[in-house]
Amino acid sequence: MTKRKSSGVDEYIASCPKEAQGDLAKIRAAIRAAVPAATERTDYFQWPGYSHPGIDYYDGMFAWFSFKKPHIRLHVPLSVIKEHRKELAGFATTKAIVSFPLGKPVPIALVKKLVRASLKAMKDKNINRIKT
Repeated sequence: MTKRKSSGVDEYIASCPKEAQGDLAKIRAAIRAAVPAATERTDYFQWPGYSHPGIDYYDGMFAWFSFKKPHIRLHVPLSVIKEHRKELAGFATTKAIVSFPLGKPVPIALVKKLVRASLKAMKDKNINRIKT
């Protein structure tokens, strides 16, 4: 059996409170299922993130997840949040974050849908970038 190189995601999840670890693992599994060809890593923002070779900016990154009490957070482009605003009506959102309350079921089908939309938006370069 070949040992897989650690991406740092196991360590990130283990560093979070026990009550969040199960939901973080579910988000991780949903992202991996939605985009099996993605590369999992923690070197960008120090959060678990996913990159794809078809993306030319953000070092190929298209989605992240994180924990900030009391939420499990999914990070996707603003265009994705705007596009799915009706489905996200029951969740707190910012320009780049969808927050799922800790202790409530994580909507896995919605997470997969948002992640696929994020990958598509990044590939299509259909994102709103912050201009400095």
